[in-house]
Amino acid sequence: MTAKLVLVSGASSGIGEATARLYGARGAHVLLLARNPERLDSVAKAIRQDGGTATVFPVDLADAEATEKAASRIAGETGIPDILINNAGAGRWKPFLETTPEEVRAMMAVPYFAAFNLTRAFAPGMIARGSGSIAFVTSPASYLAWPRASAYIAARRALAGLAETLQSEFKGTGVSVTVVALGTVETPYWQHNPGSRENLPKADPRLVPVLTPEQAAEAIVTGVERKKRLVVKPGIFRALFVLNALFPRIVARELSR
Repeated sequence: MTAKLVLVSGASSGIGEATARLYGARGAHVLLLARNPERLDSVAKAIRQDGGTATVFPVDLADAEATEKAASRIAGETGIPDILINNAGAGRWKPFLETTPEEVRAMMAVPYFAAFNLTRAFAPGMIARGSGSIAFVTSPASYLAWPRASAYIAARRALAGLAETLQSEFKGTGVSVTVVALGTVETPYWQHNPGSRENLPKADPRLVPVLTPEQAAEAIVTGVERKKRLVVKPGIFRALFVLNALFPRIVARELSR
């Protein structure tokens, strides 16, 4: 991993921070992207204290022009990343009639447009080089649906659709694309999006355990390293995805409960 250049979006906390720190601990030079420069500096400091290397690039990934400028700066200063982790995400879980058009646009901007713009900026260099890995971090919402989270689910389905299309388009280029579908992860996301946790479908924690950011990071890093097309954690969601394809009404009814 020593020679790897890894870019992680949404790296200021939660899954992104844990993923960046894991890559840093394994010897990668980690590029940290998020809006909050103070939080990014804190993550970079932690990586360096653990013996890793990190560079901070504060940017609002909801702003396409700012994202393009940041990508150009990264390419000029550090080069094209070997690994791109599209992790940045936002958005509250709310009933459809309580969701405003402004909130829908914000939820599509991050993660979908943010991932599109970052991938569009770096994929040509990866393809020209003949190597690279791109990950899209999403949730079971990319494959399942439940009430009171319509805008969130739509944005995650768009993200997964983009990733699955690129898996076909980039075949034979040397660039791998991985979709990472993670269940509930205990991160500051829930504090930043009040009311969302209450709209989670209820589940037996013995069957669907809540993940730590470190467990999520391990799943991402391992999946990318193995060039998997789809990583699902906890694994029980794989069975739900299959059941949903075969018996969508039954699964929808259970999730509605």
